[in-house]
Amino acid sequence: MSNPYIVLPVIFQLFVAVVLMFSWNRKNLQKLISVIGSLIALLISLLLLLKVNQEGIQAMQAGGWVAPFGITFVADTFSALLVLLTAIAGLAVSVFSVGSIRNARIKFGYFPILHLLIMGLSGAFLTGDIFNLYVWFEIIIISSFVLLTIGGEKAQIEGAIKYVTMNLLASVIFLTAIAILYGLTGSLNMADLSIQVAAVENRGLVNVTAILFLIGFGIKSAVFPLYFWLPASYHTPPPAISAIFGGLLTKVGVYALLRVFTLIFIPDEFLTWVISIMAMLTILTGGLGALIQNNMRKVFSYLIICHIGFMLAGLGIYSTIAIAGAVFYLVHDIMVKTNLFMVSGLIFKFKGTYSMRLLGGFYKEQPLLSLLMAIPLFSLVGIPPLSGFWGKLLLIKGAIASSNILMIAFIILGSFLTLFIIAKLWAAVFWKDGAELPRKKHIKYFEELKPLKKKAMIGSIAFLSVISLGIGFGAEWIMRLSMTIAENLMDPAPYIQAVLGI
Repeated sequence: MSNPYIVLPVIFQLFVAVVLMFSWNRKNLQKLISVIGSLIALLISLLLLLKVNQEGIQAMQAGGWVAPFGITFVADTFSALLVLLTAIAGLAVSVFSVGSIRNARIKFGYFPILHLLIMGLSGAFLTGDIFNLYVWFEIIIISSFVLLTIGGEKAQIEGAIKYVTMNLLASVIFLTAIAILYGLTGSLNMADLSIQVAAVENRGLVNVTAILFLIGFGIKSAVFPLYFWLPASYHTPPPAISAIFGGLLTKVGVYALLRVFTLIFIPDEFLTWVISIMAMLTILTGGLGALIQNNMRKVFSYLIICHIGFMLAGLGIYSTIAIAGAVFYLVHDIMVKTNLFMVSGLIFKFKGTYSMRLLGGFYKEQPLLSLLMAIPLFSLVGIPPLSGFWGKLLLIKGAIASSNILMIAFIILGSFLTLFIIAKLWAAVFWKDGAELPRKKHIKYFEELKPLKKKAMIGSIAFLSVISLGIGFGAEWIMRLSMTIAENLMDPAPYIQAVLGI
């Protein structure tokens, strides 16, 4: 069904960014506009998902050009759900930023760039054109590079260079793959490509193009062996920026992999084997990397990599139930990873360090806050019935149905590694006796903050913790939604019909 309003989540974020630019020197007004804008964006995204659930896949042809000749925007259940999750994470980070981002960074355009980043993420989820997906990726890279470097600290600049170098390499590979694909089919519309690629006789060239897409999206998703840029950069910016990065930036790469390798390239036995090996090694290397870290944010950065492996495993198994498991885990992971980086930021405000060796005694000092922080930490582990459990359950069921014993072993290994890492972190930060740390002059500690800023930081963590609990205890509804998405991905006929009308 044609619906011009499906681009509203994108246009509205652009509108908020522009309004924020006109409030450049009014810091408190920027904070207010960002939070109100994020609330409205959440409402718009929720209405879009409800409309898709009620009326089916929505499509819009930009400029009135008939598909496949113009740029198409498509809202199916998968893309609409991810736009909603982006809006939820964006709201939480916006509120957290009110309490945690310094005025000096706000002066350099923090809030406008944040909303431009969210605009890019929403556009990437809604586009139905493979070249337009590349354009949205570039908007994401530019916005995230600016956010990484705001403040100009040495560690930030070093991390930003590694980040942008690898992501630009991914963009070059992605653009090369698009050029080859266009040469093969004469089309850039993803629904049309689904038909055209299947009709190409030169299957060798099609497979080479598919591998180029796998490498390009693999770098952006931080999968083995292309992940080293992530733990080198995600721990360097302020916690609010790390939160939006950890929750969403790698997930747009996972979305692209799931979309392209179910709609355009249907993996053969060799390609599913390659994806499975990448998934298993991503789980292993991410878990082992987190195991040896002392910095809390580096631990969470490596766990991002480890758990990307779970999502990639669903694509490697390539069955409806496994894809549903990957989607469920994606939903859970966006909320939890965003929250964990905010948790690390709040602990830093109390203690002035991220070092697990120096931290300790947090539960004794702040028992209620510690219990709140336990929700995302143990959701990440996947203790039943918390949100991390159900996605892995579906993945294991899919692996059992496919007789993929090795994949089951690596999923269980990744789960135990995560359990051990979080238990180690909990013991180090919350349970053990902590020494009195010297106060640092350049840090504004939690007790020095105004009451509004304190409430903003704690409230945003509580908000995402409630969402995570809702995903875990409302798993039946999320599971049905994930199965619907998986069935739609494995049978793209309704998507093609909505876009092309055939």
